[in-house]
Amino acid sequence: MKVGQPKKTVIVREYQLEIGAIQVFENYMVSILDEGTTLTLERAYQIIGIAKIHFKGKDYGHISLRKNSYAIDPMVYSYLRELANLKAFAIVSVKEIDMHNFKIEKLFYKKPMEFFIEFDNALTWVKQRIKTNK
Repeated sequence: MKVGQPKKTVIVREYQLEIGAIQVFENYMVSILDEGTTLTLERAYQIIGIAKIHFKGKDYGHISLRKNSYAIDPMVYSYLRELANLKAFAIVSVKEIDMHNFKIEKLFYKKPMEFFIEFDNALTWVKQRIKTNK
């Protein structure tokens, strides 16, 4: 029996945008947006462009790590739901307001989307969704 090191998670690329940071991994990305920013459709195109570069022709998930408070134009979700290879969208936060906002955001997205308090649980769910959609 061979005992090896657990597989280390490697950031493929990190982008610093004017609205926050995007970390790209093998089959998912994590967004950490800045306090007080507004995610408009125009700004979301930057994030979507990053996804198209790294996940062209391959399924992926998105984790929105909500460390900060910011606003999202709900029209962003109507565009995101058109991305065929975006298989999972997770929101991670411990803030009650984010849980309330999630219920509204989910009405606009209409695809697999879940809310988590723990990042690791979100990551497990995203990876499972990607695996089952192959």
